[in-house]
Amino acid sequence: MGEHREFVRYSIIVKEVQITHGAGGRVLTNTGVWSPDSHFIVYDTRSDADGTLFDGDRIEIVDTETGMVETVYQSRNGAYCGVPTFHPNENTVVFILGPEYPTPDWQYSPAHRQGVIVDIARPGVKVNLDARDLTPPFTPGALRGGSHVHVYSPDGQYVSFTYNDSILSRFAETGPNHDMDQRNVGVCSPLPSEGEGRGKREPCECGGRGERNHPGSTFSVLITRTVANPVPGSDQIRRAYEEGWVGVNGYQKADGTRQKRALAFLGEVISRDGKPFSEVFIVDLPEDLVVPGDDGPLEGTETRRPLPPRGTMQRRLTFTGERKFPGVQGPRHWVRSSPDGSQIATLMRDDAGITQLWTVSPSGGTPRQVTQDAWGVASAFTWGPNGNQIVYVADNSVFLLDMATGQTQRLTPRSTDDNIPLPLACVFAPDGRKIAYLRRPADSEAIGAPRYNQIFVTYLEY
Repeated sequence: MGEHREFVRYSIIVKEVQITHGAGGRVLTNTGVWSPDSHFIVYDTRSDADGTLFDGDRIEIVDTETGMVETVYQSRNGAYCGVPTFHPNENTVVFILGPEYPTPDWQYSPAHRQGVIVDIARPGVKVNLDARDLTPPFTPGALRGGSHVHVYSPDGQYVSFTYNDSILSRFAETGPNHDMDQRNVGVCSPLPSEGEGRGKREPCECGGRGERNHPGSTFSVLITRTVANPVPGSDQIRRAYEEGWVGVNGYQKADGTRQKRALAFLGEVISRDGKPFSEVFIVDLPEDLVVPGDDGPLEGTETRRPLPPRGTMQRRLTFTGERKFPGVQGPRHWVRSSPDGSQIATLMRDDAGITQLWTVSPSGGTPRQVTQDAWGVASAFTWGPNGNQIVYVADNSVFLLDMATGQTQRLTPRSTDDNIPLPLACVFAPDGRKIAYLRRPADSEAIGAPRYNQIFVTYLEY
C-alpha cells in the first residue's frame, strides 16, 4: 500500500497509512464505512472533493491490508449511486441510488432517490430498501419521494434516513389546504406479518401502477413532525435532519426505564426575533411502527405529508437561543450518541466563537462543553466503541478526544493546507484501533498535477 509514518502520541503509537492510490473519485460517508470485522472500507466514486456533485457510478470497497479494490455495485441506465454504509453485523451495504432512465421531470433530486442494499458477496445484485408509491391511493409502508443517508441501527434491524416528498414538492409554499415538502427523518423497519395493520409482506404492490413506483424490502415511515411556519420561540421545527441512533441498546430514561429505540436529530427552530437556528431534538420510537397515529395516515394524502406512527414522542433537548452564538454550529455533521446512550454529541460555538464539541443527555438538561481548544472542530466525528473517545479533524490534523477529561491528542502531525484531512468523515472502526478519513495529496510533484481524494487510515496501538 506504500509508505506509512509512525508517531508516538502520549501512550499511543500512531501509524498513518495511505490505503488508496491513483486517479478516481472517493468519498466516505460520515459513519458506518467499516465492515463489521474492521477489514474493509466502503466508499463511493463522486468526482469532486466534497461530494457535492452526485455523479458517482460505483460503490467500491478497499481491503485495508492489501489495498485491493472491488466494485460492489455499478449503476446503469443513467443512474448514479453514493453514500454507502455497512450493516453492523453483516457484509452488506446500503446506499443511495438515483433514478434510472432519468427524464426532464424525473432526474436525480432529494425527492427522486431511494435506498438499496447489496451483499458484497453478490456484487451488482441490489435489493430495494424502501418502497415507493406515487399513485393515489398511497400505500402504508411505502414512501412518496426520496430517502437519503441510510444508516443501520446498532442491531441492524432498522435503517434511518432523511426524506423529501415528491408529491408535495409541487407546492412552493404551504397553504390552508395543503402541506409543502420539508425535510424529515424516517425509519425503515422489518416488514410486518400478514394481518398486522395494513402492511403486507410486500408493502407496496405498486410496481405496475406507475413507472417510478417500486416495491421494497422494509416498511418505511416518517418519525418526525415539521411545520411550514414554526411559531417564533416555540419547539416547532420546519426541518429535521442529520440524525443518529441513540445508544447501542437505546437509553435509560430519568424514571429508570429503558427506551429501546430513539433517534437524535437536528431541528430548525425560529427564534423570538424571527431568526432560524438548529437545536438538538430526540424522538422515541414505539415497538410497533405500522399503527397510524391520531394525526393522520402513515402514507399521507395528495395534499398532506405522511405522519408518524402512534407512540412516537418528539422532544427538544437543547435551548440555546439566549447564548452569544445560539444553536448548533460549525461544519456539517450528524449528531452522534455514546454507545451507552447517555450522551449525545454535537458541535456548537463557545463564547469566543470557536467550534467545540458538546454533549447533552437524552433526557435534556444543560449541554456540557467537552473540548476547550483554541482551534475549532473542523469535521464530522464518531465515537469509539468503548464510549470514552471521539475522533475528528481540527487544525489540519486528526484528533482523539478523551471524553472523561476533555483532553485532546493530535494523532497526526499538522498538515500543510493543501494536504489536510478532509472535513467529510473521521470514522472509528468497530475494533477501536483504526480511524478512516480522506486526504487529497499530490500524486506528482509536477505543477498543476491533478489531485484525487485518497483514503487514509490511522492505526492506534495502546
